[in-house]
Amino acid sequence: MAASPAVSSFVVWDYVVFALMLLVSAAIGLYYALAGEGQRSSRDFLTGGRSMSAVPVAMSLTAGFMSAITVLATPSEVYRYGAIYGLYGISYILVVVVSAEIFLPVFYRLGITSTYEYLELRFNRATRLCGTVMFIIQTVLYTGVAIYAPALALNQVTGFHLWGAVISTGVVCIFYCTMGGLKAVVWTDVFQVGIMVAGFLAVIIRSVVLQGGFSVIINDSARGGRLNFWDFDPSPLRRHTFWTITFGGAFVWIGIYGVNQVQVQRYISCKSLTHAKMSLYVNMVGLWVILLCSVFCGLCLYSIYQHCDPWTAGMVSAPDQLMPYLILDILRAYPGLPGLFVAAAYSGTLSTVSSSINGLAAVTVEDLVKPYFSMSEKKLSWISKGLSLVYGALCIGMAGVASMMGGLIQAAVSIFGVIGGPLLGLFTLGILFPSTNSTGGLAGLLSGLVLSLWVGIGAQVYPPQPESSRPLNLTTAGCNFNLTGDGMNLTMGLTPLPPITTILQDDIINNTVYRPFLADRWYSLSYLYFSPIGTLTVLAVGLMVSQLTGGKKMDLDPGLMLMREDLTCYHIYNLFKEKLMKRGSKLHLDKKNDERDFGTQNYAFSNIELDFTEHTEPRPSAPASAANLKHP
Repeated sequence: MAASPAVSSFVVWDYVVFALMLLVSAAIGLYYALAGEGQRSSRDFLTGGRSMSAVPVAMSLTAGFMSAITVLATPSEVYRYGAIYGLYGISYILVVVVSAEIFLPVFYRLGITSTYEYLELRFNRATRLCGTVMFIIQTVLYTGVAIYAPALALNQVTGFHLWGAVISTGVVCIFYCTMGGLKAVVWTDVFQVGIMVAGFLAVIIRSVVLQGGFSVIINDSARGGRLNFWDFDPSPLRRHTFWTITFGGAFVWIGIYGVNQVQVQRYISCKSLTHAKMSLYVNMVGLWVILLCSVFCGLCLYSIYQHCDPWTAGMVSAPDQLMPYLILDILRAYPGLPGLFVAAAYSGTLSTVSSSINGLAAVTVEDLVKPYFSMSEKKLSWISKGLSLVYGALCIGMAGVASMMGGLIQAAVSIFGVIGGPLLGLFTLGILFPSTNSTGGLAGLLSGLVLSLWVGIGAQVYPPQPESSRPLNLTTAGCNFNLTGDGMNLTMGLTPLPPITTILQDDIINNTVYRPFLADRWYSLSYLYFSPIGTLTVLAVGLMVSQLTGGKKMDLDPGLMLMREDLTCYHIYNLFKEKLMKRGSKLHLDKKNDERDFGTQNYAFSNIELDFTEHTEPRPSAPASAANLKHP
């Protein structure tokens, strides 16, 4: 719905800041297209010639994780459900360690461009094609939503032109992905991470000034129950607890960082395995920074609107619009700063879309073109660029479809996570379980996909009741809808509308909507458990079928499996062992005697004194001691 002109106006400087962000992103793509010689082969275009260093790749990994959906939705999540979302910081540790120590070494050693190429090397071509098709479907679907959803949220609050934003975002992504390849994608991600952090900081600093300090915001959040970090309820039906976020969230993001083409393609572009591992560990710091900023923005949102909730009052029609509403509310006196936050949101979109386009092109070339057509590297490079153009246009078209999907948009986002779980299980079978054969892998993949789709789609049709999701209290007691003028917050003379979500929740509470037996049990599982369900099902079915179909008789190339030499802890152990041996060699011991008589000789006595045979040599006047022995 329309908001107050005092809140919804976007001035010239806001558009200038947004346009500059798009222009700089396009310029980076143009630079790598014209300045370097690194686009002569598909390998150069898709993996940057495997010459990238750790820090820019780390920032690119962070940007690939961030999308405009995250920029807008995470503060809203904290506003409604509390700062327990910050426990993702723990799951990120598990995600990075598992990805860097288990999946990365195998992919890097094989020198593959598409992660799904591994599935053919380990299993067979049919398994590879299944993985490729699943990735293409989920990525195109999710990318269309990633373009459209933030554009819709910003349009309804700021008046920012909906399709102008969608098309401009898509065109700029297509341009620098097609022209500059992976190097352009990585360096634009570095720039866009900076824009995102700057946007968050603008909100945090202004909120702290308005509220009178950090302590005021923290105290308001504590009184409102938002500092709910330590909820150890073991029930799997609870939306967010310590266990769902740290355990379930780890599965979700290992599926993205460990085996998803979009992220794997980045760190295998590094110039060495050490740089690749380092990029993941440095990326973890970036994830913590973004998480901290977004969670604190959510607390700022609550502190400012604790007495007058814009969503309940009908000033915004969806929770994802709360952050744009706040930006225009508190920053409207500073021309350009609202534009900076919009640029931050769309930087998330650009990073997600560009990553997806590049990953889709890589998978298509490696999995659907190279195995069936013999072409020169130059032709493959041109095909890669053409595919970037095609997939970019397809994602923009998918955004148009998303605009007509209504409630299915959230279903599409959920399917992105649901598909990742079974794929994670399949790669885990291949890398960690040598007895798994192609029959077991394919059977496990299909079983896990069916089960995770069942619970995922069921949860969309029959959403969990409020007692499972447990949203925190919001109030409109402090709102005054009769006031007009330039006052802040919701005193704008607006007419509140009843939000659709509130109506649906009332219907559920009053039992006016039919809910089958499974709705409050199986379908009410926390959405963060969808991925573990898929992964564990694949592991169980895959191992069982493999044992029944002769998996133990397989003769595998050891390079397809995780080896102890791949683990960082193994190298640390060897380094520590070498240092101990060097330190031991400095002891004043006779090496020859040490090897021959260790444990049988006391150096405080002389062997000659115990020898009762005749000696031509005179006896020493005093027994030798360990202190007098010289190292040879």
